[in-house]
Amino acid sequence: MYKNLEEHNRLVNKYLKIFFVVALYWCTSILTVFVNKHLLSSDTVNLGAPLFMSWFQCVVSTVICFLMSRLSRRYPSVFTFPEGNPLDIDTFRKILPLSVLYTLMIGANNLSLAYVTVAFYYIGRSLTTVFSVVLTYVILRQRTSFQCLLCCGAIVIGFWLGVDQESLTEVFSWRGTVFGVLSSLALAMFSIQTKKSLGHVNQEVWLLSYYNNLYSTLLFLPLIIINGELETIITYPHLWAPWFWAAMTLSGVCGFAIGFVTALEIKVTSPLTHNISGTAKACAQTVIATQYYHDVRSALWWTSNAVVLVASAAYTRVKQLEMLRQHQQRNAATQKA
Repeated sequence: MYKNLEEHNRLVNKYLKIFFVVALYWCTSILTVFVNKHLLSSDTVNLGAPLFMSWFQCVVSTVICFLMSRLSRRYPSVFTFPEGNPLDIDTFRKILPLSVLYTLMIGANNLSLAYVTVAFYYIGRSLTTVFSVVLTYVILRQRTSFQCLLCCGAIVIGFWLGVDQESLTEVFSWRGTVFGVLSSLALAMFSIQTKKSLGHVNQEVWLLSYYNNLYSTLLFLPLIIINGELETIITYPHLWAPWFWAAMTLSGVCGFAIGFVTALEIKVTSPLTHNISGTAKACAQTVIATQYYHDVRSALWWTSNAVVLVASAAYTRVKQLEMLRQHQQRNAATQKA
C-alpha cells in the first residue's frame, strides 16, 4: 500500500512538472510571437530586418548565459550554471549541426512572421508533424503506421485549405508561407537533433542554449548580408532611439526564454510531444490573434484550422496507443524470459 502511494505521488509530480513546463512554453512562445510581430511590421517600429532581429536575439541570449556563467563562478551559493567552454573545438564540432538548425529555425520563423499575419502563422507552420514523420523514416529508418499516415494526410489537406482561403485575402504572402514551411522543417529536424545534442552537454539545457546562441550569432552574419538587410539597418530612422533598443532587448530576452523552454520541454517530454504541443499552442495563438487584431475570417478558413488541430490530436493519440502496446509487449516478453 505504501509503495503504491509513493509510486502514485511520483507519477503525479512527474505529470505536474510536464504540465508546468508545457504551460511555460505556451506563454513564452505566444508572447515572443506578438513581440516579434510588433517589431517587424507595426506602424510604430516596422524594422523590416527579420534576420537582424534574430541575430540580436541570439546576442542578448549569449550575453545572459555568459553573465550567469560568470556569476555562478563568483557566487556559487546564489547562482548556478553548468561548467562548459563554448570555444572548445570538440564541443563546437558536436553542437554546430544543432546550431545550424537553430539558426534556420528562428531565422525562417521571423522571415515568415514578417510577411504573414499572426492568425495565419499557425497554418503556415502546421507541417511540423508531417516533416517529423518523414525525417523519422529518412534518418532513423522507423516506419510509421497507416493510421498515422492518414492523420498526416489530413494535416496536409488542412494546410492547403488554409493557404487557399488565406490567398483570397489582401494580406496573403507566398513568401511568408514558404518560409513558414521551411521553419516547420527546421523545427522538426531541430527537435530530433536536440535529444542527441543534450547527450554531448551532460543533459544541461542551459549549456546547450549558451552554445546554440553563441554559434548562431556567427551564423547569422552572412545571412544578414545575403538578405540585403545592412542597408535597411543603416537607414532605419529610429536606429538610435532608446525605446527601439529597449524593445529589441525585450525581444532578445523573449528569444532567450523560448530557446531555453523549447529545449526544456523536449527534455521532459519528447520531440513528438513538443511538436504536438507547439501545434496546439499555435491554435490558441490564432484565436488570440484574430481577437487582438480584429481579423474577420471565413468559415472555411476556421475549418482548415480545425482540421489541422483535430488531425494533430488524432496523430498524438495513435502514437500514444502504439507506444503503450509496444511497452506491454516488451513487459510480456520479459516476463516469459
